Amino acid sequence: MGAGMARSLRREGHEVVAWNRSPDKAAPLRDDGIEVAESVADAVGGADAAVTILFDTGATLSVADELLGSLGPDAVWIQSGTVGIDGIRRIAEHADRDILDAPVVGTKKPAEEGKLTVLLSGNPELAQRAQPVFDAIGGRTVTVSDRVGDASALKLVVNSWIGTITAGTAQSVTFAASLGVDPRLFLEVIEGSPTDSPYAQLKGRAILDEDYAPSFAIDGVVKDIGLMLEAAGDVDFSDDLMATVRALFQRASERGHGDKDMAAVRYAFRAE
Repeated sequence: MGAGMARSLRREGHEVVAWNRSPDKAAPLRDDGIEVAESVADAVGGADAAVTILFDTGATLSVADELLGSLGPDAVWIQSGTVGIDGIRRIAEHADRDILDAPVVGTKKPAEEGKLTVLLSGNPELAQRAQPVFDAIGGRTVTVSDRVGDASALKLVVNSWIGTITAGTAQSVTFAASLGVDPRLFLEVIEGSPTDSPYAQLKGRAILDEDYAPSFAIDGVVKDIGLMLEAAGDVDFSDDLMATVRALFQRASERGHGDKDMAAVRYAFRAE
């Protein structure tokens, strides 16, 4: 995701410096005219804006001191990782400066195309200064509020839907095959109807083609639904469906599919 965002920024004419905890993952960006830094400090020094999109809160906080120590006083920190409500609170408190809460909706392909949806909350003045970044990486920006945390809350809501619809699609496709019915007929029946969705077609075809190249990995879904369960507990919201969906993705992970695309949740429905 981060690599696609970096390429989209460069394509729109921004000077981009990238850093990754795994240097080999960042190295290909040099072919796109992007400088690859050896440290966080080298990446953000002199920048107008720094975008972080790391796996979780712990990973983000592990680089926060180095980032803050090198980021200029007028630079904007755009936090785009999915870290949950408590996570973004901890990051903002650690920063001791205004940051933008800006998680993104989409996977690798829209990241590469600059068509992510940016969910934004935080200081409006900072948001206005950071808009060129959002215009480069996203097809649209949804401003949630001026309170850091609200965008991360909405991201959990969106991902709860993505997890549920993917698990439901996997269930129907695998159920059809188990009953001896061509599962492609399921996708054909719902296509174009009120029950259809592009995401169901996308993930359904991936299952049928056994194409699990990761756009949103199983283990990432497990992590995100864990954040949803924490948030639901804080507001006394029933988490029955979330817990069931998480159990399915967790089962697929335990069966050795954690690094595969979330469509591989289909393995949770098959006896092994």
